[in-house]
Amino acid sequence: MSAGPRQLRLVMELRRQGIGDTRVLGAIERIPRESFVPATFRDQAYEDTALPIGHGQTISQPTVVARMTEALQVSDRHRVLEIGTGSGYQAAVLARLCRRLYTIERHRDLLQSAEARFRDLRLHNITARWGDGTKGWPESAPFDRIIVTAAGLEIPDSLTDQLAPGGIIIIPVGERTEVQRLVRIVAEEDGLVCSDLGTVRFVPLVAGLPRAAAERRPA
Repeated sequence: MSAGPRQLRLVMELRRQGIGDTRVLGAIERIPRESFVPATFRDQAYEDTALPIGHGQTISQPTVVARMTEALQVSDRHRVLEIGTGSGYQAAVLARLCRRLYTIERHRDLLQSAEARFRDLRLHNITARWGDGTKGWPESAPFDRIIVTAAGLEIPDSLTDQLAPGGIIIIPVGERTEVQRLVRIVAEEDGLVCSDLGTVRFVPLVAGLPRAAAERRPA
């Protein structure tokens, strides 16, 4: 799929914002963001802004997607875990860069819509499931990279435990109503090393499943 003029303008804006990884820019150029937003917001798809997608969730602004993806330092050898599929846009960008992407979403209809988009774009290296992202995906661990697209009050041990040696986690941390910090964690030989990548604003990371959905879940 060739990039349209709006996609190219977005890539130029990301360059101006300091995104220098050509692989990340290339992946964003190849993913049509308008396919991941509700029809009423299609005219804003290539603006650098977050947009609502339902259930109180948003598709992140492109600069945040680019920053997090660049900080993750993904290669085509890596297995990546994403917590919070949402619209599927971040997953689609990562799928262009990694060997295999695993993504978890707690809202079933958001997940189903995202999976349909993955099929339409022929992104066959994505495995998605409905579930509680705070628990990670232990049966498929360890992961070379983990990205969390919602803000927790702390970094879940369940996720750091599923990180491979030398692996990287990118996660927003902070109160919902306060300034959140984007944190990068590297699993080095002598322990986890954290660095602060600046301020962000994300929806909260919530444990468990939505009540109505959980009640319908088979025993």
